[in-house]
Amino acid sequence: MRRTAPPASPASSSSSSRRKAATRLVLLVATRKGAWLFHGDARRKTWTADGPHFLGHTISHLQLDPRDGRTLLAAAKTGHLGPTIFRSTNLGRSWKEAQQPPAFAQPSGGLPGRAVDHVFWLTPGHASEPGSWYAGTSPQGLFRSEDGGVSWLPLPAVNDNPQLREWMGSVQDGTPDGPKLHSVIVDPRDAKHLYFAMSGGGVHESRDGGASWSTLIQGLEVVEGFDPGTVTFHDPHCVRLCPAMPDRLYQQNHCGIYRMDRSGSTSASPAADVWQRIGRKMPKRVGDIGFPMVVHPREADTAWVFPMDGTTVWPRTSPAGRPAAYVTRNAGKSWQRLDQGLPESQAWWTVKRQAMTADALATPALYLGTTSGELWIGRDEGASWSNIARHLPEIYAVEVAELAA
Repeated sequence: MRRTAPPASPASSSSSSRRKAATRLVLLVATRKGAWLFHGDARRKTWTADGPHFLGHTISHLQLDPRDGRTLLAAAKTGHLGPTIFRSTNLGRSWKEAQQPPAFAQPSGGLPGRAVDHVFWLTPGHASEPGSWYAGTSPQGLFRSEDGGVSWLPLPAVNDNPQLREWMGSVQDGTPDGPKLHSVIVDPRDAKHLYFAMSGGGVHESRDGGASWSTLIQGLEVVEGFDPGTVTFHDPHCVRLCPAMPDRLYQQNHCGIYRMDRSGSTSASPAADVWQRIGRKMPKRVGDIGFPMVVHPREADTAWVFPMDGTTVWPRTSPAGRPAAYVTRNAGKSWQRLDQGLPESQAWWTVKRQAMTADALATPALYLGTTSGELWIGRDEGASWSNIARHLPEIYAVEVAELAA
């Protein structure tokens, strides 16, 4: 039996009403060489490209503010301006650069100074805090805006915390394109309950709005030969909170697929919370290594992943050149392959951690962007795939938003 969402809260009732009134969708596609918006009808049959925006600039993430339905933020790295954030209040018809982009403060206590290389992740704040946003950066840093993305301030309890700084390691310790702070999550029930993850540096939680943080790594594995008790060695690729059950987290990690059902959700101590490796039920020939993790908007036991080849040399391609999504409908007890319509062979691409998502329509569709610049839709919850666009630059992120008529 599928576990479905609890009765809607007043805030979520408002969101539900907006969903019922929505008649069109927009896909927000961030790439290595610019951004595109793809406008679709409510039946998801036709898509119209709007772009490129910021042609030639690296766009790591593009997000629409669900609280006003019109403010877009783009995390950009430009040739002349360096790392910055652009803001649009008219769905991309015009853009303005942030007046105060994310930048590290001069640290105290003898910590070495750092400079932001690029903004990697954008998350709108809680529904009760209009105008609030969070941004994760490379190297690992967390920033907050309270004016809709116009100005950004660092969170010193993360960026200048000696223990977290030790766990972040150096730039050389990070992923090939730089260490990153990502998966910034705001609990829909509590504006002060936050999560973030770091590649590398583990998963962390705050219950006081970011003033203090606890680590959530129990049960996670690390690369063979390293100590799992050392937070530095933990490399979460993508963490998602389950909308239908906010005390449940899913995670695609460098070392497997995991689920955590919070037993201490009302406590300041996460000591009783342990990640369960649910990827062990994936086919052995495919494995449970990948980047993205997507959860169903209303069914707590349903989640999707898109595995990649994680063998010794880490080629970061689809296993055997045969790409496929996998879905679990029982919280990880079993997985089913979803590849109808995807290439059957010789497709040597993969999907990055922000480049797969799902809409919230009655029967959700999945969307993914590939490292070879293709944009795909998986209709009927991924049962049947078809191509929306080809020949885009390498796709870094795909988000979907519902717009009112």
